[in-house]
Amino acid sequence: MQFKPWNYQQYSINHIIDHKASGLFLDMGMGKTVSTLTAIDNLIFLGEVNKVLVIAPLRVAEDTWSTEVEKWDHLKHLKISKILGTKKQREEALMKNADIYVTNRENVDWLVNECFDSWIWDMVVIDELSSFKSSKAKRFRALKKVRPYFKRIVGLTGTPAPNSLIDLWPQIYLLDGGQRLGKTITGFKDRYFNPGRRNGYVVYNWDLKEGAEEAIQNKISDICISMKADDYLDLPERIDNKVEISLSKKALETYKTLEKDLIIELGEEDITAANAAVLTNKLLQISNGAIYSESKEVVNIHDEKLEKLEEIIDISNGKSVLVFYNFKHDYNRISEMLNKKKVSYQTLNDSEDIKKWNEGEIQVALLHPASAGHGLNLQYGGNIIVWFGLTWSLELYQQANARLHRQGQKETVIIHHLIAKGTVDEDVMNALANKEINQNMLLEAVKARLEEV
Repeated sequence: MQFKPWNYQQYSINHIIDHKASGLFLDMGMGKTVSTLTAIDNLIFLGEVNKVLVIAPLRVAEDTWSTEVEKWDHLKHLKISKILGTKKQREEALMKNADIYVTNRENVDWLVNECFDSWIWDMVVIDELSSFKSSKAKRFRALKKVRPYFKRIVGLTGTPAPNSLIDLWPQIYLLDGGQRLGKTITGFKDRYFNPGRRNGYVVYNWDLKEGAEEAIQNKISDICISMKADDYLDLPERIDNKVEISLSKKALETYKTLEKDLIIELGEEDITAANAAVLTNKLLQISNGAIYSESKEVVNIHDEKLEKLEEIIDISNGKSVLVFYNFKHDYNRISEMLNKKKVSYQTLNDSEDIKKWNEGEIQVALLHPASAGHGLNLQYGGNIIVWFGLTWSLELYQQANARLHRQGQKETVIIHHLIAKGTVDEDVMNALANKEINQNMLLEAVKARLEEV
């Protein structure tokens, strides 16, 4: 296929070529991968770089980068080696002569230890730069060690700071070595933030100083560009549907008891919540219809969401449905229901499954949002999403929905959210709608409910 870049894609390509460090904060579906590959191809041709390392989420590393190379005529000559799988497979991939080596972020620490004294890559691309937002993570510390070896670096993400602008510091540090936002995260916090809620030396949240957001943006504006899909793409219409579900009296009493007393007895199983975070997790489970006991047994509470999901699939009249689940017991219960109803379903584990979905061969696809968050093009196989269980992560929520709501989708995308009335589902949905979700906010919502109780 011939590549004719849109103006915004050509701008992105030029930005990568013109800057030794480049951050592309582009919304989902704007063609970050093909733009980056085109820039890489130009840089190799010009002799600016020799070997390129791409670090991506596992599913993206397995499929997306190689698929894009095969898809576009001007990129087919590029050789890709995937540093994935077992230790032996990774070592064999390292021995191959390639232009681009793709690995998943979980392998970064191993790769740096394995290749530190014989580093061959003079350019690195971090696909989903926001996955390096923790300065304490092994992957960040490992990449920081080899940062001086890179002549060029590109960071790609649609959500650079999903929770707080503090998340930006590690990402920008990898791009510029601390030139713009400082050499340490402590200095960054002191410069741009005031401590909020705290307990002694422990600070629970940081508040931006007046004018700090604009100051941060100005600091990084020379190497980072930000583009919103709504400004450049002709995206399909999207309908967000809240499907409210009334729990039975017994199920709601179970929910309220755990919410109030932090402990419930279900048959021979005791279920306790040690703190607000654990409580939130368990309340979300009950809202979905089941809960893990202290002994990790699954205790069924209700089937209301399963019945509603069955109804949505039925009235979809044979159209493919993408279902996002939250917990393993959600997956098992949904699978059991689909088997009973003789509805074909499948998880999307590899590129062959994705191809089958896009060709309309899968009636129901079951995915965890963390597995479908980045880089999967599923817009050709369906236009209906069902959130069986909600996630508190705005980043995962946005990325998951963008698998269908993206350029190339020909139909209106319908997103059903199954919301158990009177439960924490309502708090999560409200926060997602406000685009301000983070874990602290959700915990505060739970605490507010406890105070009401």
